[in-house]
Amino acid sequence: MSKPKIATAALSSCFGCHMSVLDIDERILQLVELVDFDKSPVNDIKKFTARCAVGLIEGGCCNQENVEVLRYFRENCDILVAVGDCATMGGIPAMRNTVPLQECMDEAYRDGPTVYNPSGQLPNDPELPLLLDRVYPAQDIVKIDYFLPGCPPPADAIWAALVALLTDKPIELPYGLLRYD
Repeated sequence: MSKPKIATAALSSCFGCHMSVLDIDERILQLVELVDFDKSPVNDIKKFTARCAVGLIEGGCCNQENVEVLRYFRENCDILVAVGDCATMGGIPAMRNTVPLQECMDEAYRDGPTVYNPSGQLPNDPELPLLLDRVYPAQDIVKIDYFLPGCPPPADAIWAALVALLTDKPIELPYGLLRYD
């Protein structure tokens, strides 16, 4: 019998939540006994090879490519988990939501104190993804089944959630795993 597959992706984020996945340390060997990693930076598989039981999404959506990846994950994963504050609330990238996009672009590429751009041209390469008007949390784009808060969530919380989801048990995350006081 084949093992269930999991997939992971980082959208607009720092990759810290993926580091928490790796921080499960030697339990990664137990995880590999339970699952096969499909599309994920963990194994460098770039495209889905089959339907996945669980998808872990880190990061919010700040550009059209993020939206496409998130929708692709929703289509290919039975359960989709928003991992970390960027995925659940927009996180640090959403700080730009308080400033109009044009002002952000001007500060970054024209007017910032360390900017040298004599032509004043904004990036316009067609390969650059189109920026959204704001940063959106994952649930504003697709249906999310579970949320793991934190910046990043502790490795133990990710481990407990994955094991529960993969063994059809309820997710039980005691206060100690999700407290930040």
